[in-house]
Amino acid sequence: MGDASHHRPDDPGPSTFSAARARLAAAHAETLARAAALSRDFDGIVAANALIAVDDEHDPEGGTTAFERAHVASLMAQAREHLAELDRALERLERGEYGQCENCGTTIPPERLEIRPASTTCVRCAGSDPRRPPRTA
Repeated sequence: MGDASHHRPDDPGPSTFSAARARLAAAHAETLARAAALSRDFDGIVAANALIAVDDEHDPEGGTTAFERAHVASLMAQAREHLAELDRALERLERGEYGQCENCGTTIPPERLEIRPASTTCVRCAGSDPRRPPRTA
């Protein structure tokens, strides 16, 4: 784990591997902390509502509470998905495939990986993703 045998031939070497591993580990720790904080927030919302009889339909605060609960649940799901993306990026790193675009096979620019360490595509392929809505000027 972390030795030079896990690198692609065009990789600069172990320092690049170590830097990528550190970047992914930091992003993982940050996302894990965010997920834990969101979980505490969610538990707090649920606990606060358990203390009072909430009738979402007739209570003027009920809609707000339901929205807050749904919003935090959505953020928790996003954090879990990001953790899974980071785990997959670590697996790609170990296999020597980290930093290669999964669509066209070109090298993903280091600047992109700095900003989005779990990136699986280069900028060109990410821009042509049919799942993304077209940009408006």
